Amino acid sequence: MDLDVTGVPQLAATGTLPPAATCTDLVADAYAHALRHREGSVADYIPALASADPDAFGLSVIEVDGGVHERGDTRQRFSIQSISKAFVYALLCEAVGHEQALAVVGVNNSGLAFNSVVAIELNDGHPMNPMVNAGALATTALVPAADAAERWSIIHDGLSRFAGRELSVDEAVYRSETQTNHRNAAIAQLLTSYGRIREDPAEVVDVYTRQCSLLVDAHDLAVMAATLADGGVNPVTGARVVTADVARDTLAVMAASGLYENSGEWLFEVGLPGKSGVAGGLVSVAPGKAGIAAYAPPLDAAGNSVRGQIATAYLSRALGLNIFASAPSPSWKDAR
Repeated sequence: MDLDVTGVPQLAATGTLPPAATCTDLVADAYAHALRHREGSVADYIPALASADPDAFGLSVIEVDGGVHERGDTRQRFSIQSISKAFVYALLCEAVGHEQALAVVGVNNSGLAFNSVVAIELNDGHPMNPMVNAGALATTALVPAADAAERWSIIHDGLSRFAGRELSVDEAVYRSETQTNHRNAAIAQLLTSYGRIREDPAEVVDVYTRQCSLLVDAHDLAVMAATLADGGVNPVTGARVVTADVARDTLAVMAASGLYENSGEWLFEVGLPGKSGVAGGLVSVAPGKAGIAAYAPPLDAAGNSVRGQIATAYLSRALGLNIFASAPSPSWKDAR
């Protein structure tokens, strides 16, 4: 999609953000820039999501030192959906380690839709990465626990620690997804047939559905993203949620696959690890600097928030966040 950043200067990435007042002004500019876009459609394949207000829009940037810059509907709650995948993967890596997570779940982009069954068959039952549904189901199943109830408790507690507050389940969304998640049930059964899921597949799908139904707002998501930006330490609570190594691994997978089949274009244009959800949430991480989150329900064809992408692309350029953007060193310029 056109991220509408023509004319927005691309600043080179540095180790710091601009002064707080400048950040606040640029968040307001990014919000106004994206607000004029009305492309996309609200997700309706989950009936409870179809009633979302298409005009709702919030944008939040939270620095690793706790500084907050926000605009719009940043406290309007919605279900986290697939954004949970990134943070549950971090919890898994914390629990079982880098090598096991890599071997069982994988890190490579499938190049196909987030709920593809074909991708599993083409790759001999391997779920490929934790950002698609197959990989997310395998990730949830691998979280060490005695039973499904304990597994849900671990995931619920972990995502709440990322957010810095106790999250609750949107029961209406949970019921709606439970009644319509036949494809996820089929994916879980297929993974079980390949030996990738060794727990009861129906229980795995239920826990996964609950994690996707957790209520968050753009502020919560920015805190969660800032926790990854700060090497696993929550900038609000000061508590370590995961190790710095786990935060690094999670950001690498988000960069490769966080926006599904559009992940390559996202990395090319925006240059930040990101993750989207079909309720309209979008998180991005500027390592060592800040977490960015947007909420805007209308989605593009791949299931990514249109306004969220445009606002984040604006901020990436205006704040110098693109991890690939650099400039010649002063010594080199002087030598010329």
